[in-house]
Amino acid sequence: MPRQRLIIAITGATGAIYGVRLLEHLRGHAQVETHLLISDAGVLNLHQELDLNRKDVEALADVVYNVRDVGASIASGSFASAGMVIAPCSMKTLASVAHGLSDNLIARAADVVLKERRRLVMMVRETPFNLAHLRNMTAVTEMGGVIFPPLPGFYHRPASMEQMVDHTLGRVLDLFGIEHQLTPEWQGMKASSAD
Repeated sequence: MPRQRLIIAITGATGAIYGVRLLEHLRGHAQVETHLLISDAGVLNLHQELDLNRKDVEALADVVYNVRDVGASIASGSFASAGMVIAPCSMKTLASVAHGLSDNLIARAADVVLKERRRLVMMVRETPFNLAHLRNMTAVTEMGGVIFPPLPGFYHRPASMEQMVDHTLGRVLDLFGIEHQLTPEWQGMKASSAD
């Protein structure tokens, strides 16, 4: 059975660790072939937040594209994929997708995913949101995209930042039906011991 293709984009919002950890978890995954895009601002954040360069991160992907190559295979609806994750997603990228600008390969690939009715997950990173951000999120949601701010859950009692990140990424992978060991299934609340 051929591996499903998943497009992953890293943009200039804070939270580069989400895109990198996603690539690390999918590296060599029997079910998934990763197709990577990194914006110029994304490269800056990889260096600022993780001391990584473009080549370090590109080495984690199966296929890599130049963000300026709007004629690449993923810019066409004939490129079959499971969809796309933008992790993290800047407000600029959100706005480009919400308004159909297709001004670089990230926005164009997202546009294609939406028009082909595939899954688009945008891990938007900004706080607080202004009205333009909220309206752009609404527009993408109305087009069929999934707005997924990477908000940590604490009910599983994470012991490290990696566990918090991985728990969030497990939820993202669930949206694509990709098997993983990152997030245990919720078993319900513990009974209170204060009785």
